[in-house]
Amino acid sequence: MKQEKYVAYVGTYTHENSVGIHIYDVDVEAGKLTERKVVPINNPSDLVVSKDRRFLYSIADEGVESFRIEKDGDLTSINKQWIGGMRGCYVEVDDGNRYLFVGGHHDGRVSMMHLEADGSIGGIADGIFHKGIGRSIAQRNFVPHVDCVKLTPDQKFLCAVDNGLDQVKVYRVDYENGKLELIDIIRGPLESAPRMIRFSRDGEYAYILYELLNIVEVYHYSVQDNEPVFEKIQTISTSPKKEEDICAASGMEISKSGKYLFCSNAGVNSVVCYEIEEKTGMLTPVFTTKVNSDYPKMLAIYPDEKHYLTLNNNSNDIFNYTIDYKDGYSLETGSPVKVDKPNCIYMLKLEAE
Repeated sequence: MKQEKYVAYVGTYTHENSVGIHIYDVDVEAGKLTERKVVPINNPSDLVVSKDRRFLYSIADEGVESFRIEKDGDLTSINKQWIGGMRGCYVEVDDGNRYLFVGGHHDGRVSMMHLEADGSIGGIADGIFHKGIGRSIAQRNFVPHVDCVKLTPDQKFLCAVDNGLDQVKVYRVDYENGKLELIDIIRGPLESAPRMIRFSRDGEYAYILYELLNIVEVYHYSVQDNEPVFEKIQTISTSPKKEEDICAASGMEISKSGKYLFCSNAGVNSVVCYEIEEKTGMLTPVFTTKVNSDYPKMLAIYPDEKHYLTLNNNSNDIFNYTIDYKDGYSLETGSPVKVDKPNCIYMLKLEAE
């Protein structure tokens, strides 16, 4: 039986030595990345692949850029488009490849962009600037910062995670007219700095990561009378209380099977793994590993769920780890992959030849 082939796309900051999106061949069984090439683009700090696996969309200094994914996983640029505001930080695409959604950290804007049948990015459909005042702490503004935009699994609503306002604003998506309508707000604790949201594989639960409180809040998600309903059912820490002053929860992902949720913590440089209880969606800690790197800003779980990796923004590398769920630990494996300012990753299964 042929082994499934995967590639990984790593987005970086290019203000130092990196020049764009790094493409890696993925050895799932060994938990290893081998760099193939780099595709030039200015500051591709976040990227996403369409559900049909034909196109990749990336943040760029110019706004956003689209690429066609070739059969071998290589990328061919299609076009660039301005997003109507300052440089974005997060991208999301709907399952029908109708719109690209962009979150703006610098200006607190949510942008909705038309997508064309050939994968190119069209004009701006809608754009909303968040308003208000949030927390005020050293070295951080208290103005809106949209750090993550994520569609609900049913594709009806867009969740815009605002790191500055301590809120997740929930918008109804009008696909017919290309509009966003604010219909709900999930209010986080004061000075909590929500960073991102993820949904369980069955679509019944939402997980919100808070950067400053180092916690994950678990919500039951449902739609009642065509309105989104988020009911909080658990709050769990990502690090010991004694580390809270030097810790900043930074990354969160759910494994392919939906059985596990992983979080990375900058400052203390650690990764924590939780088991997701199938019937309740609640989290139970499995292990915590101190990683051999600096500022694990994001992470990824290999498709076999036997390995994970961390993207380390300060030490300029990617480290791989092997997981032992039974005994509750993970161990570094292989040599680190050197890459300047890695910031995001997407692993893609290639079509069989």
